[in-house]
Amino acid sequence: MASVKVDMPLVTRLKQFVYILSRRFIFRSNGTINRRIYNLVHMKSPAQTTKPITTTTLVSTYDVPIDPSRNLWFRLFVPAATTNIPNGHFSQKLFPFILHFHGGGFSTMGPDSSIFDCFCSRLAAETRAVIASINYRLAPENRYPSQYEDGFDALKFINSQNHAVLPANTDLDRCFIAGDSAGANIAHHVTVRACQNPHEFDKLKIVGLVSIQPFFGGEERTEAELRLKRAPLLNVEVTDRMWRSFLPEGADRDHPAVNVLNSAKLENAEFPSMLVVVGGYDPLQDWQRRYVEWVKECGKQVELIEYPNAFHSFYAFPEVAEFQMLMDHVREFIRKK
Repeated sequence: MASVKVDMPLVTRLKQFVYILSRRFIFRSNGTINRRIYNLVHMKSPAQTTKPITTTTLVSTYDVPIDPSRNLWFRLFVPAATTNIPNGHFSQKLFPFILHFHGGGFSTMGPDSSIFDCFCSRLAAETRAVIASINYRLAPENRYPSQYEDGFDALKFINSQNHAVLPANTDLDRCFIAGDSAGANIAHHVTVRACQNPHEFDKLKIVGLVSIQPFFGGEERTEAELRLKRAPLLNVEVTDRMWRSFLPEGADRDHPAVNVLNSAKLENAEFPSMLVVVGGYDPLQDWQRRYVEWVKECGKQVELIEYPNAFHSFYAFPEVAEFQMLMDHVREFIRKK
């Protein structure tokens, strides 16, 4: 079967080639990961006091521990206008707060991965929001529901500590949960649990959910999964392996963690309004659209944005046109809340 032809810059093709090549050595046929090789090729970025992101904005980053016993921590991204940096003061304007969960198939990446450090730095600068990107436990060493537990505990930690770990000008009444790919899956399930346990959150008010190419699926093979078997970076062979590494032993892809349509309905939950981003070359797009329709059927507000030329994980490549489009759409979604 011929590869899917997607219009993208040459540098993007080269990056994808390197990633796909390295993947052959990292993922074993039995579903485990060669962490030794993975750590050798995994590009990381250290936290920095300040770094220029746009011509008008610097972003400060630093790491905050939550539970060292399970390596649970987050990287904080704080935007500041360049005019304020010489005096060492951030703007007194209240910034919205975004809790972000990174993608990587539940098994790779972290907030310090170069692609997510870049993504969150840019998002903080573009949206003028404080972002906490969560480092959760990875599969297959830690299977479901470890990632959901870590995400919920991180949210509870930030609620309890609030301005002790967040800048004083963080607007706790404008909290957004966000995630990309597997991180968007985690973001959904953490948000559902938070809505079911409102007594746990007396400081943070969740007003929006940003879901970028959410990683959902099921036993059924959809039209897009069959048509895009040779799509860049992601196909059913890769997604099946990721689900096998993440799910409990013996579970299939109709598990509610995968097929969200099998989850409890949201009618009785105070679920926030949503922004869902779908790509035209993403094999998971049919599942993502079903997710949107399911949320609407539950009586919740959801805005669907589609990028016809976007492949899965396009947001990891700042040089593609859809990267800036995403920044613009997320900024507008947050501005309206």
